[in-house]
Amino acid sequence: MPDITPNDLDAIDCTMLEHLQDDCRITISQLAETIHLSQTPCWRRLKKMEESGLIEGYRANIDKNKAGYTVVGFSQVSLNDHTPENTDQFEAIIHRFDWVLMCYCTAGSADYILKIVARSLDELYDRVTEIRRIRSVGSIETSVGIKEIKSTTKLPMRPTKMR
Repeated sequence: MPDITPNDLDAIDCTMLEHLQDDCRITISQLAETIHLSQTPCWRRLKKMEESGLIEGYRANIDKNKAGYTVVGFSQVSLNDHTPENTDQFEAIIHRFDWVLMCYCTAGSADYILKIVARSLDELYDRVTEIRRIRSVGSIETSVGIKEIKSTTKLPMRPTKMR
């Protein structure tokens, strides 16, 4: 199925995606009723978004504190050598760490920024040390989150053009 571009999404698609981001367990019947569409066209739109990869999957949102992950660190990592082999190796290693929730390659003073979860400051220290021991890492600077103000995976869905 061809990719869906932002220009392909109309107001109904965006409304569907807003509702699915709020409750991915909503039934087709409930979703169709909410967006004032019959079930079959609603299902077709949903299938199209799933098959195109716009909807990547459906997940449970787990409260990290209730799961015991009360410490969040944000590490800025700079590599000492930027060869493709070193960046590929660093990224492959980071992919294996399930406690790294986010990793972005960045433009600026650091090469990467990582979001790390831990159950304690000692555990965070051990994880940062593990990253520091990666051969290509030149430096790492970590800040500890003291209060979460906002954390979401919900994207703002608005049509990019009028239809």
